[in-house]
Amino acid sequence: MFKKAVEAKSHQRLSGADRKKLKRTVKDRFPRASDADMDNLLPPKAEITVSKFQNRVHVFGVEGGFPMFFDVDGRGNEIFPTVFALWKVPELLPSFMLKGGEVSRFVIGGADLMFPGINIPAEGLPSFSSGEPWAVKVPGNPAPIAVGSTTMSSTDAVKAGFRGKALRITHYYRDLLWESVEGHYVPNAGFLEDAVFEDPASTLSVHSSDECQATRDASYEQQNEVESKEILESADMNDVISEPHPSLIAELDCKNDIVEQVTADASNLNVTDNVAADESTTEEQYTLSTADVDAYLDKCLLQALHTTVKDKDLPMPGSTLWSNHVLPCRPSGIMLDIKKSSHKKLSKWLQSKSSAALISVKEDKYKKETVLVSVNRSHPDFLSFKPEKRQEQKIDQAADQATTSESRLKKMLEVVDIYKPSVHVNPIFASVGADTGKLYSASEASDIVFKYIEKENLVKPTNKAFVVLDPTLCDALFKGTIKKGSTYPTEIHKKDLGLTFVSRMQAHYVVTRGSESVVRKGSLKTIQIVTERRQGNKKVTKVSGVETFLMDAEALASELQKKFACSTSVQELPGKKGHEVLIQGGVIDDVARHLVEQYGVPKRYIEVLDKTKK
Repeated sequence: MFKKAVEAKSHQRLSGADRKKLKRTVKDRFPRASDADMDNLLPPKAEITVSKFQNRVHVFGVEGGFPMFFDVDGRGNEIFPTVFALWKVPELLPSFMLKGGEVSRFVIGGADLMFPGINIPAEGLPSFSSGEPWAVKVPGNPAPIAVGSTTMSSTDAVKAGFRGKALRITHYYRDLLWESVEGHYVPNAGFLEDAVFEDPASTLSVHSSDECQATRDASYEQQNEVESKEILESADMNDVISEPHPSLIAELDCKNDIVEQVTADASNLNVTDNVAADESTTEEQYTLSTADVDAYLDKCLLQALHTTVKDKDLPMPGSTLWSNHVLPCRPSGIMLDIKKSSHKKLSKWLQSKSSAALISVKEDKYKKETVLVSVNRSHPDFLSFKPEKRQEQKIDQAADQATTSESRLKKMLEVVDIYKPSVHVNPIFASVGADTGKLYSASEASDIVFKYIEKENLVKPTNKAFVVLDPTLCDALFKGTIKKGSTYPTEIHKKDLGLTFVSRMQAHYVVTRGSESVVRKGSLKTIQIVTERRQGNKKVTKVSGVETFLMDAEALASELQKKFACSTSVQELPGKKGHEVLIQGGVIDDVARHLVEQYGVPKRYIEVLDKTKK
């Protein structure tokens, strides 16, 4: 699950309702957990965050601390605790005990757990079903080193003579999830001794040369599930691994020193019950006074208004302003909680800034949310504030640009909405000397109308937020839309002007894939993925509309045939232009995921419909 690096799409805090839902789900999934265990893993007063990854995995953790749970499919059906959580509550899951360190080296290397490597007690293993979450432990220590799901039930395991794969590992000690936290946060949770935690990292830094690292990485790429099965199943039951597999000799030669030390460290991990003292220390580290929180809020707001909040983005919901603009401007290591300020609520804080005339807000009666309407950029506080130019921001921006460039090169797809001047707005374009036969983006079209306003001096003198409508501009915006007998408006707010003007133009879109680019009129049509039943109660999945995104239906059908090992065909759509790809089986989610990951089709342009579900 965490063998390869996957980019997180978003990081956000859970709301109160989502926190309760997560706790209920975890409690149902892991009935062994007591209320005290739940408070230990998800402290009531701590902020809980969720990181959403491109492979649909959701990782839940305590903000400023460890990830505690991860959801494989993002739907709450396959939630697992992390190794960090199992070190806090070792008995949260039932566990398999390994026979020794020789087996653990393969587990912490990413291989699945085989039955021959498990120490089966005389009374036998407890009863379990297929797909249950289980942990993995080494002898003599209660701290688990991995977690996964069972591949068969205990009854099937007995019939198979305890041969074959026992546990499909989803997360293990020192995988990428572990490394990402270890590299940025030094644990102080009280359940792991500092010396024990530091030793593996220092050992790796001493023994791991570039040559060994390259050999180890190449070996892991070549090692597959079949090899692991052959290695463990061919081993003697009393001495699980005596001779390494030939394909792993090069890996083990340079890895022996490292793995033996890491295995020894894993065996020496100690779990303690005294967590409260260390948690209080961690909490005190991030505690700010009410005055400090207020000061940071004001500073972050001004930083956001200077750097990321643009007038063209207004009006903006208060929640968007907070999560996408204010929080990213906080200093490194500082946790901002609006509840710990003197305002207690986001709406009250924004209203206080509106009363000070720095911003203007209004209440959305339907969504019951405070909305940022405008920014007073001539306010003394705004003018006197000097925004910080952070080195971290530059690095992040460069990294984002590099990631975006790499993603575009791989997916080779770009979809852009553009607009062509219509007979309604042609006089505005002609007045400012703009080409009426050219295609414009929404922002470029808005610039045209504001240029006309500046030329004709149409800004209302008594209220500069409004524009006075002359006959030409009034016809461009409202001619043909006002009912007979109704009065045409004489002015319009600046925030409504751009959208109204663009809506009067002809909508087009440009689809670009690599060096191929197509301009089409109208709105972009989505890709349709439908699963339905045929004769014999068999499922078939149909995909249509791929030509819109410059994809060849025949090539896609051939690709899906190999990927899903099923039959595919292509037929013309009756009465329509384009083709339809038919795939045997109900693979609706897999096809959608393939289009997103391999062809770069945005999710909003994919519609799925499963007709087999009642």
